[in-house]
Amino acid sequence: MDRFADTINTIKTHELLGRRECSVYSTKLVRAVLDVMKREGYIGGYEEYTEGRARMLRVALSNRINDIGVIKPRFSAGKDDIQKYEARYVPSKDFGMLVISTSKGVMTSRDVKQQNIGGKLLAYVY
Repeated sequence: MDRFADTINTIKTHELLGRRECSVYSTKLVRAVLDVMKREGYIGGYEEYTEGRARMLRVALSNRINDIGVIKPRFSAGKDDIQKYEARYVPSKDFGMLVISTSKGVMTSRDVKQQNIGGKLLAYVY
């Protein structure tokens, strides 16, 4: 049971159907990734609400996502390996991003290159 993968799959499905919003389970990792996606303009935003005992997020979609996916297994990527993984998962340079979990939080591949650090690959978005 992977809540993060379920979240990414739900967002992808609702984007393909052209829906305006979707509901996903709330975890720290999901909120951190959604913050990065909001900052980059891939989603409109999100709000947290409670449904019974479960905490959920209502995500406002902006219909700007062409493709989104989880990277499994979560490869460790050093500062020199980021370019290789971008070529593998993102279709072209400066189009899309990798979402990477680092010791300084969840960041995009651009931010990781600027700060010259590495981390674990979580997802790709373009």
